[in-house]
Amino acid sequence: MPGTEHEGYAGGPDAATTSGASAAGSHESGASPVGAHESGASPDGGHAPAPVHGSPHGAEHIDWEVLREQAVAIMRKAYAPYSGFPVGVAGIVDDGRVVVGCNVENAAYGVGLCAECGMVSSLHASGGGRLVAVSCVGGDGQPLMPCGRCRQLLWENGGPECLLLTPEGVLPMREVLPQAFGPDNLTAAAAAAAVADHPA
Repeated sequence: MPGTEHEGYAGGPDAATTSGASAAGSHESGASPVGAHESGASPDGGHAPAPVHGSPHGAEHIDWEVLREQAVAIMRKAYAPYSGFPVGVAGIVDDGRVVVGCNVENAAYGVGLCAECGMVSSLHASGGGRLVAVSCVGGDGQPLMPCGRCRQLLWENGGPECLLLTPEGVLPMREVLPQAFGPDNLTAAAAAAAVADHPA
């Protein structure tokens, strides 16, 4: 069963304090802001190599292996005592910083949090911005497709051109979630309602 060796599963409910998906958690996993990378900090000092080469836009500028390794590192902090299925995710923001998250389960199964929920919370807690590249992994450390709800989270916070490392390679969100519902739909509906309320 996946995840039997990771910290959250092995520790059981008492391990909840080690499974945070906050900005502090991102530093613990080695995902530091670009400034720390530029200072030459090494992995031994708690900072992973910068996963962005030049502009973060475009798959050719992403060090996908480093990003996957950061997702694996935070996956090991997942709190998944019920499913035994740890998940970790790491994303690059448009300013070059890295945000991470892990799944956090609950005895009331329906209120468990997916890893992407933690990553998005970390994104906004650490300054906001837009996701440009994301790597999600399961307990085996290999690329894992986000669930439907989490694809919607990635769309909201990254848009159609956000890149996702999938089992079939790197794909933009417009292919991962085709014909997606998003903010534009709400804007169009509000505009249509305004026209209906005030016809010419």
